[in-house]
Amino acid sequence: MPRFSRRSFLQLSAAASAASAFNFMTEPMLAAAARHHAPPANAVVIDANENPLGPSQPARQAMASIIPHGGRYSTELTDDLVSTFAQMEGLNPDYVVATVGSTPPLALSVLAFTSLQKSYVTADPQFELGMMIAQNSGARVIKVPLTSTYAHDVKAMLAADSNAGVFYICNPNNPTGTLTPHADIEYLVANKPKDSVVLVDEAYIHFTDMPSALDFVKDGKDVIVLRTFSKIYGMAGIRCGLVIARPDLMKQLSQRGLWNFMPITAVAAASASLKDSSIVGERRRINATIRQQTFQFLDRNGFTYIPSESNCFMVDTRRPGKQVRDAMAKENVLIGRVWPIMPTWVRVTVGTQPEMDKFQAAFLKVMKTSA
Repeated sequence: MPRFSRRSFLQLSAAASAASAFNFMTEPMLAAAARHHAPPANAVVIDANENPLGPSQPARQAMASIIPHGGRYSTELTDDLVSTFAQMEGLNPDYVVATVGSTPPLALSVLAFTSLQKSYVTADPQFELGMMIAQNSGARVIKVPLTSTYAHDVKAMLAADSNAGVFYICNPNNPTGTLTPHADIEYLVANKPKDSVVLVDEAYIHFTDMPSALDFVKDGKDVIVLRTFSKIYGMAGIRCGLVIARPDLMKQLSQRGLWNFMPITAVAAASASLKDSSIVGERRRINATIRQQTFQFLDRNGFTYIPSESNCFMVDTRRPGKQVRDAMAKENVLIGRVWPIMPTWVRVTVGTQPEMDKFQAAFLKVMKTSA
């Protein structure tokens, strides 16, 4: 992306202000709305797919070191982050832009490629941001149920609208934590309408060993891939992400407000995280161990859940999920929200082992209480 003049800054600021008028909700906003108030200091907070481990030690050290330089812009740090990621993934740096988390490019992708004539096609249940943006901008939203294995039903998504503008794939899926095979995404890319894009959100991909959709970008396909440092890297409150796409697709995002002036603390932490070769494998193992122990608890007690490969899962509450969520809050355990298509299921984030022990005790108590 080019460096920005004061004039382009003002133009992009205006675009950002216009986008804010759409009043979309991000994951933390949705979690806060569900909580209604700030959680108690001693609450178990497992409702927003955050990583309780926080930033790695190298990331913390990098942020601390850069703070004295916080009075200056530093595009060089952003260039280093982009270059590091591009080299690691075998990409041209022109295909990568750093962003303040992955939600801004998600929203801008919807604004760029949907319209009154071109719909937004998504799975159901799925992360809601894109739907909200599409609805508020006047685009048609088409929700396609997941398959029996909780994968994206790509053939049904293709059949839903021959003039779709965006096909959104979150893989692993939020909220189910389930996977869509790479071959299915390949089929979607090969058979989608001309001029539409496949938007692949890989916020949770590091919790699995599945192949990335980056190969489609490398092959020049109409694919946009989103990455974030919020999840396995534990930087949800620091805000850093990446959008990866062909330069011509990236240009359409930049025209709607995508720009690469980044907080230097976020960029420093992200670069240090990428360069720490141990963090992904170690945290994937920790998450999988705690998640599996939680599933064993659910199995022992006869509860139904969706086998997840991510840092969240959905469990059947056998009654309106909001009732159980509210009852859990009274036990000082905050769990996630309910999706309309699955009203008796709630999403639970995988926390630390002590947090999940408290979740188990509270969940058993609440579920034994009559509705």
